[in-house]
Amino acid sequence: MEFVNSSNPPYFNLTMFVSIGNYRYLTFVLCLLLYAFIIMANLVIIVVIAREKSLHEPMYIFIVCLSINSLYGSAGFFFRFLRDLLSDTHLIPRSACFLQTYAIYTYASYELTLLGIMAYDRYVAVCQPLHYHSKITSKLVSKLVAFAWIYPAFSVALCVYLASRLPLCGNKIPKVFCANWPIVKLSCINTTINNLIGMLVSTSTVFLPLAFVLYTYIRIILVCRKRSAEFKSKVIQSCLPHIITFVNYSITVFCDVALSRMNLEELNPFLAIFLSLEFVVIPPIVNPLVYGLKLPEIRKCIFSMLSFSKPVKQRRCMCCGPI
Repeated sequence: MEFVNSSNPPYFNLTMFVSIGNYRYLTFVLCLLLYAFIIMANLVIIVVIAREKSLHEPMYIFIVCLSINSLYGSAGFFFRFLRDLLSDTHLIPRSACFLQTYAIYTYASYELTLLGIMAYDRYVAVCQPLHYHSKITSKLVSKLVAFAWIYPAFSVALCVYLASRLPLCGNKIPKVFCANWPIVKLSCINTTINNLIGMLVSTSTVFLPLAFVLYTYIRIILVCRKRSAEFKSKVIQSCLPHIITFVNYSITVFCDVALSRMNLEELNPFLAIFLSLEFVVIPPIVNPLVYGLKLPEIRKCIFSMLSFSKPVKQRRCMCCGPI
C-alpha cells in the first residue's frame, strides 16, 4: 500500500525483500546464527583486550572500539531484519525507520573515523618511532576516540532530521533496511539543502578519512623502501590487519553507494540484496577474525582463554608501538 497523496506516511515499505516461501525459516535460522557469531566474535576480542594488561595499548584500544561499533551496527540492522524475514509484509513505522537509518549511518561513519585514527597511529609508529610515546599519549587517544564517536553522531543526526522534515510523495524504499538517500528521493519538494548537507557530511566522514588512510600508507611505503627486510616484516605484521579491514570496508561501502545509483529493477533481486547487505554484515564478521588471527598477542590470549589455562606472561606488545 502506498501513500501517494500523503506528505507524512505513517510507515515505509521495504520493497527489496523477495518471496522465498518456506525457505524463509531456514534463512532466518542461518541469519540468526550469523548474528550470534558476530556477537560472540566481537565480544571475545573486547574481553581478551580488557583482561590482558599487556594489550592496554593505543592500537588495541582502537580495535576494541571497532568491535563495539560492530556490535552496535549489527544490532541496528539484525533486530529488524530478522523480524522482517518471518513477516509477510515489510512495513516499518516512520519513527523506527529513521531510528534505524541513524543507527546504520552512524555505524558506517564510526567505522571510517576509527580506521582513520588507526592509520594515524600506524603512521607515527612507522615513520616517527622515536616520538611515538610522546605523541600517542593516553590523553590524545581519549580525545581521538571521543571525536570519532561525537562528530558522526551529530552530523548524521542533522542529515536524518532534515530528511524527517521533508514532505514525501511515496513510502517505498528499495532496500532491506532504511536509508537516508532513498527517503530523500521520495520528497515532493526540492532537496537542495539536504543534498548539500549530505555532501558535506559524506566528505568529512567518508572521503576525508579514506584519503587520510591512503596518504598515511603512501608515507609508510616510502619509508619501508629504504629499510631492511626485518623492518619491512615488522611493518607488515603491524599494518596488515588494518589494511585488510580498510580494503574490505571500502569495497563494501562502494558496493552500497553504487547500488543506490543503479536501477534495481534491472538487477537480479538476490544479487541486489547481497550487495546492499555487504557493508552491514561483512565488516562485523571480518574485523574480529582479522585482528584475532593476524595479531599474535591477541591470538595467544584467545587460545589461552579458550583452553581455560592460565595466560602466559607476555612481553610488551611491539606491533602496536613504534616499529
